[in-house]
Amino acid sequence: MNFPAELKYTKDHEWVRVEGSEAYIGITEFAQGELGDIVYVDIPTKGKEVNKEDVFGTVEAVKTVSDLFMPLTGTVEGTNPALDNQPELVNSDPYGEGWMVKISIKDASEIDGLLSADAYKALVGA
Repeated sequence: MNFPAELKYTKDHEWVRVEGSEAYIGITEFAQGELGDIVYVDIPTKGKEVNKEDVFGTVEAVKTVSDLFMPLTGTVEGTNPALDNQPELVNSDPYGEGWMVKISIKDASEIDGLLSADAYKALVGA
């Protein structure tokens, strides 16, 4: 299983890639493996400010629907348009082409509360 060291993680299995005052967010390889084949990603919060730990969308797999929790307070600037026609990118490339949202970060101090790759790996028992 892959745990890129340059990313931050949440206990809810989201990953965060910080780029200056913006962040890209998706679900981890562990999460997509637990969910199975992803068939739909719904993120209705584009343009809205979402608080840390609030639900910002859902991901639908063949047998279940799971909420997506915002790891940082910020405004949803955009969603990954590729997921509209290829939601399976979340399965095949969760840390790259399978990203879900891009946000502008409101409070950069919240980044310090996220998990490192090693801490996340310990959380999932890998």
